[in-house]
Amino acid sequence: MSVPSNMQKVKCLEDLDALAKAYLPGSIWEFGSTGAENNLSREGNRRAFDDIWLQPRILKDVSKRSIKQDLLGKTYDAPFGIAPMGASAMFGFEADLNYARAAKVANIPFVMSGSALIPMEQVAEANSDVWFQAYVDADRDSIAALSDRVWQAGIKNLVITVDVPVPGNRKVSLRKGFEYPMRPGLGIAIDALSHPRWLFGTFLRTLLSSGLPHIENYGPERGIPIISMKAPERKHIRDGLNWEDMKWLRDRWQGKLLIKGVLSPEDTKTAAATGLDGLFVSNHGGRMLDTAVPALKALPEIAAEKGAMSILFDSGIRRGTDVVKALALGADFVFIGRPFLYAAALGEQAGVAHAIELLSQEVYRTIAQLGCTELDELGDRLY
Repeated sequence: MSVPSNMQKVKCLEDLDALAKAYLPGSIWEFGSTGAENNLSREGNRRAFDDIWLQPRILKDVSKRSIKQDLLGKTYDAPFGIAPMGASAMFGFEADLNYARAAKVANIPFVMSGSALIPMEQVAEANSDVWFQAYVDADRDSIAALSDRVWQAGIKNLVITVDVPVPGNRKVSLRKGFEYPMRPGLGIAIDALSHPRWLFGTFLRTLLSSGLPHIENYGPERGIPIISMKAPERKHIRDGLNWEDMKWLRDRWQGKLLIKGVLSPEDTKTAAATGLDGLFVSNHGGRMLDTAVPALKALPEIAAEKGAMSILFDSGIRRGTDVVKALALGADFVFIGRPFLYAAALGEQAGVAHAIELLSQEVYRTIAQLGCTELDELGDRLY
């Protein structure tokens, strides 16, 4: 698949930022790019990688190296996947389908967001290996209804996000007018009109093909439109969700069950005792609790308590060296969000494929420069 013409000069994931900022309306860019409150955790995620150094070994035969990695019973062609990102279809046309298709071709995992604007059933048709990330209320009937829908869609890996008992305070995007749902107004309209490539290439194209996007996957039925004067009616809330609910769901769910948003080794022990298959070490990309510990700093202590679980990592990955550092510190697999979001906005499936290839080549190059042929050799390359 050829590289999209507007991404020919993209040579690393960070090159996507400026292009996406120019393409997207300000409200949508701010929703995707900013963190909670003062952005301290979001910025801390990146600084944490800068504090880790690698020590190469020389004169090692690395001519037969591999970056394949096993995860939850499947071998993938790279040790990274696409993290769940809500409202992606507002950034790029059919973004979730393009993640799914690109991930299938590249043989990497893709975790679909519970906040996606495309029904999970359509995404599962595009990629039978798709995972689903859910936001669930503290109500077992609603959890049962949603998990039944996920299973009936053919999805076998379920990820429950557990670090949002209440929403984060993302003041910058709220000032710009992006919230769930978006309230129509003059400012939003002017913002859209001033970005005609997005207006015609994403929004109007979506309206013509499938109508106004809806919040599709919060429950067993379709939710409200993403643009609406009416706020959703909430019968249940998440701040009562607890470990007993996870134990109940573990007994009920037949596939792989993971949680996302763990930063504590004590919670890791409880997750292992609950019988979970894995967990994501994550601070939600800095989008929930500002000043939450950077995920990379929490990773080693969590990995030490993993038991039989798989340790997955997200928050802050931008380079192949970042992937390698997270693996060396104890992650079994890593996931990346915002760069793939921008790639989907700019170049659809081909854009996502280009981003995957760039990161794969960086990982492949990095392990060679470290004198490694397999990813399990990385642990002693930390300095």
